[in-house]
Amino acid sequence: MSDPEGLLDTSTLLLLPRIADVSVLPHVPLISAITLAELSAGPLITDDEVERARRLAHVQQAEADFDPIPFDAAGARAFGQVAASFRRSGRKRAARAFDALIAATAIANGLPLYTCNPADFVDIDGLTVRPVPVPGASR
Repeated sequence: MSDPEGLLDTSTLLLLPRIADVSVLPHVPLISAITLAELSAGPLITDDEVERARRLAHVQQAEADFDPIPFDAAGARAFGQVAASFRRSGRKRAARAFDALIAATAIANGLPLYTCNPADFVDIDGLTVRPVPVPGASR
């Protein structure tokens, strides 16, 4: 049974069209401003015009479909918790900065995190992770 609300990480947002069983998603899917930031970087870091257009379409679709949850003071405090969890597990938070900030947003807002990459969020104190299976997706 899905949650009334849940935060989608960037991987889940990008893979939404491939999710075969929508019952694994929250009734009200939300995204964070961090996901929008991550998506916004995409078109700027490729030299391939076709890929740039595809990535820009993702940004525009996310902006049209969602009102992102802002990263605020509560998120900043939760980020400290996420960073400490990463350090205890031996992971470097800088390598997964977007993931850490998205996890912090979920924690600060009391939302479960829906992800197609649950291994990226293992052992983060206070975070409820909801794995989202995607047919044919690697990981």
